[in-house]
Amino acid sequence: MTKNDLLVTEYAPYYEAYIQKTEGLSAKSGLIENSERILSFLNSIPVEKQNFRYADGKWSIKEVIQHIIDTERVFSYRALCISRDDKTPMPNYDQDRYVENSQVEQRTIEELIKEYQSVRLSTISLFDSFDDKAMLRTGIAAGNNISVRAIIFILMGHEIHHCEILKARYL
Repeated sequence: MTKNDLLVTEYAPYYEAYIQKTEGLSAKSGLIENSERILSFLNSIPVEKQNFRYADGKWSIKEVIQHIIDTERVFSYRALCISRDDKTPMPNYDQDRYVENSQVEQRTIEELIKEYQSVRLSTISLFDSFDDKAMLRTGIAAGNNISVRAIIFILMGHEIHHCEILKARYL
């Protein structure tokens, strides 16, 4: 399955930009392929740039990495709930508050990369456990309809988006 198999009713319009960034990636294998590219990029970030912010009030590189990790956890939880046919609407999450309270400045980039790898392996295992019926299920998250299979492409596109910003504005 690729992004072209998704229906526009499976995700909020906000996520279209992320989904479009996944051209050439397939659903489950794309999680592996994309993480290999992301890991290569993260491992290339110079030590002296890890706490860099391109402007006042913007996140540091380490905060962006933590945001990618947190978002993957939140969206994986949403996928789990929806796949199990839980009809409970899920709230949005305050990404800025998550970053503010992450204490990322006390961590090394190596620790963040290790956490990213662990979270991604968990995400891959989770999505590998879903059959076709579960992948097609939809639920409500942050007030919008979303499918399990759309979440895969949102996750991949989200991390591509942030890595593009890191390359363009931070490095």
